[in-house]
Amino acid sequence: MITLVRIELFKIFKKWRTYIGFIAIGLLVPLIQIAFMLEGDRSINFMTRNLQQSFLFVGNLLNGYFISYFILGSLAIHIPFLVTLVAGDLLAGEATAGTYRILITRPVSRFELATSKLIAGMIYTVMLILWLALISLGLGLSLFGTGELIVLGGGQIIIFPQNDIWWRFLLAYLYAALSMGVVATLAYFFSSLVENAIGPIITTMAIIIVFFIITAIQIDIFDALEPYLFTSYIMQWRLFFGDPLETGEILKSVGILVLHIVVLYSFTLLIFRRKDILS
Repeated sequence: MITLVRIELFKIFKKWRTYIGFIAIGLLVPLIQIAFMLEGDRSINFMTRNLQQSFLFVGNLLNGYFISYFILGSLAIHIPFLVTLVAGDLLAGEATAGTYRILITRPVSRFELATSKLIAGMIYTVMLILWLALISLGLGLSLFGTGELIVLGGGQIIIFPQNDIWWRFLLAYLYAALSMGVVATLAYFFSSLVENAIGPIITTMAIIIVFFIITAIQIDIFDALEPYLFTSYIMQWRLFFGDPLETGEILKSVGILVLHIVVLYSFTLLIFRRKDILS
């Protein structure tokens, strides 16, 4: 299985589209950080304008931690497109290249082939999130320094000391990788149904957009559907920056995301094992 995963990773990183995500993040994150260098103080003052009448803020609030927190929140809903560019091509790309028949004649089972491709896609997804973490925190801390992390939301303001930040970012990025793993598995599922990678990419993004719209619209029937949509849990990495930590809600969100991955992979495996390979 390890050899198969290595082969699939080689095939993934042999294609130019694989590097689009890394290049996009590598360009966009520094641009956001440059914007904060120019307008950051104004943004901090705007967010805390009501509190400044009662509290005196001292220290470096516009630091690398705050910038990284902001970037993770702004890019978490855009990264799915970068993930689907690769995941949607894992099986459909074989059909497009006409290598399906050669693929299944290898002395390995279809289960091993399907599993190795998904694992390779998951590794790519984790690497993309790791790249986001490295460039956000690494460059952010270099440019803006360290300090306390100020988090606004839910009608409250929380300021975390420096010794209470790193583990929160670590778990938040791990959770982000898990949520993007659902996106990768969804695109992988659609990739098993068609013979062109464009279809899985467009379909996956269309579903994500529709689900986000359903989540945003406050209608009773949509509110009833919201707990069953995986997009409702993509931004739950923010729970790691709550005080007190909502452990039960975090475990529930992780469980739902893992369940989505298992169910989607199971359907993909069923389809792939029954697929009639003609070319």
